[in-house]
Amino acid sequence: MTGPVPEAGPRWLRPRSLRGQILLWLAPWILAGAVIAGGAFWASYSALIHTFMQYQMEILARSHLAGAPVRTGQAEGVADAVEPLALLSRTNIVEWGAFVVQVWSADGRLLASSGPDTGVPLQAAPGHQRLRTRDAWAPGWRTYTTPAAGPGLHRVQVLQSEQFLQEEVAVRTLYAIVPLALLVPALLFTLWRVVGRASRSLRAVADEVAQRNDRSLGAIPMGRVPEEIVPLVGSFNALLERLDEAFAAQRRFVQDAAHELRTPMAAMALQMENLQPLLPAGEAQQQFAQLDAGMRRARHLIGQLLRLSRQEAPASVQAPAEPVDITALLRESVGQLMPLADQRRIEVGFDGGAQVVVPAQASDLRSVFDNLLDNALRYTPEGGSVEVRLQVLASGPVVDILDTGPGIPTELLERVFDRFFRVPGAAADGSGLGLAITRAAALRHGLRVELRAREDGAAGLVARVHLAHSALSEG
Repeated sequence: MTGPVPEAGPRWLRPRSLRGQILLWLAPWILAGAVIAGGAFWASYSALIHTFMQYQMEILARSHLAGAPVRTGQAEGVADAVEPLALLSRTNIVEWGAFVVQVWSADGRLLASSGPDTGVPLQAAPGHQRLRTRDAWAPGWRTYTTPAAGPGLHRVQVLQSEQFLQEEVAVRTLYAIVPLALLVPALLFTLWRVVGRASRSLRAVADEVAQRNDRSLGAIPMGRVPEEIVPLVGSFNALLERLDEAFAAQRRFVQDAAHELRTPMAAMALQMENLQPLLPAGEAQQQFAQLDAGMRRARHLIGQLLRLSRQEAPASVQAPAEPVDITALLRESVGQLMPLADQRRIEVGFDGGAQVVVPAQASDLRSVFDNLLDNALRYTPEGGSVEVRLQVLASGPVVDILDTGPGIPTELLERVFDRFFRVPGAAADGSGLGLAITRAAALRHGLRVELRAREDGAAGLVARVHLAHSALSEG
């Protein structure tokens, strides 16, 4: 038998969050788009500036050719025509991109130049050329050479630094890329925030769903729900409504069945009381006692079912909460169960170290403590002891009910709160609903019930009810 195949690749390549997945897939495309846009601008601007400069070189060369059409041996006029440009320096040529105008004789002699010697000879082929030189200060040249106008006429050659053209294209491209480079992180940050807000809306919906339980199945508010998941939330609200109707029908069935059973059970109990004096002593009386015990268990179960159905009713149909004095409530519970304790010769102690008032329904809290005390008395052997303590711990006020019974195995401490669950081998009679009723009643008022082994090493169990912090008032 093989297990699930682990996902390949590092964890960051397969994020589980929607935000991580969107950024993982979109960020490379945005960065690639920025690089492609920068490259496209560089290529287009490079083509534009080179075309423009080539056109300027042609105009300049033809203007000089037309202004000084001299033959060989007439170099004086050529020198005078080019003299105003002779002041160009290397800085002008390389950094500013100034044109160097050269006038050449028909036999290849340099007659005049507007700049220093560049070492570039007259190109045999007319038109535009791209040259590489060994000169360190001028890594390359772009040239335009006029064709020969006729036998014996001079030619004009115009040069421009290749370094200037490259730097010009690089600087202009940088100016275009900088805003784009600033836009990319702004776009990613905006995307991060937008997805984050959408995620918070989804988490808010998830929190609303998490607050729903079998006693609170109200519809999820649609005010903050993103438009894209409105149909999903609407369908979920419809499901919650159907569940609420199903739970209500279940509660009505339990209540109706329990109510319908109470009348015949009461009539049967009355008939049995009338029948008992008529039975002869001996085996008939023993069988009648067994029948009577079964009848009492059935009546107890019906009462527990009715109580459980009332505990599971929605909060909207319950009576409003009122301040309940826990000390007085515990004294009433202990007093009501004292006949059972006396019958089993169990010593019951009460220690109320603080006055605690809890806003709740007195009947619900009474049900919590009655069930816990009843369990403690039923499972404690004859001659044992049960102690009720009301005390204040660092975590808040608590009620502890300690018994000297057999206890519960650790792995079953949570299972005993399930309906109709009973610890295997338990000798005491019961319906298996008492602790389920106790937890349901406690949860309705924000209380928590837990079972634990005794810390003093003695046999038995501690049933602890955690009361709210706001309920404490020392007296």
